[in-house]
Amino acid sequence: MKIAILNGSPRKQNTSAMVDAFCEGAKEAGHKVEVLHVGKMKIGGCMGCEYCHTKGDGKCIQKDDMDKVMPAYLDADMIVYASPVYYFDVTAQLSAAMQRVYAIGKTPKAKKAALLISSGSPDTGEGAIVTYQNMIGYMGIENAGIFTAAGDENKSEAKMNEIREFAKAL
Repeated sequence: MKIAILNGSPRKQNTSAMVDAFCEGAKEAGHKVEVLHVGKMKIGGCMGCEYCHTKGDGKCIQKDDMDKVMPAYLDADMIVYASPVYYFDVTAQLSAAMQRVYAIGKTPKAKKAALLISSGSPDTGEGAIVTYQNMIGYMGIENAGIFTAAGDENKSEAKMNEIREFAKAL
């Protein structure tokens, strides 16, 4: 299975540890994994101009790093969204990448998705979870799992093992 991970963190911190654990498990199970560091890319938010649906044939009018993300996104059998919680939701960088998928409508290939979110405080990720659930529900993609880490859970061996084992079982 081809798995595309959209890592929305602009820093190498807790979210990256979750992504690394997922990658270890997925690769051990024989899956091909590509990590796209959208948190460090220049991706503008959707402008709602409708170019993609009227003249662009599914391509956005904006020319930015989303051009690097879209091929992997379109080719993936599974999409994993990973983000720290910044003010009760995914990062602005990941949000922009998620919104820009509007250009293609529904993902033509991916059948599964997962969410990895980390936070410094417990009970702050509900906004990120709702955003994720609404998006994959609209696209008709199965939720394979939601993993959260808060406070001391971040980088804990127990949490990393949970994520590793999940990815191995895919």
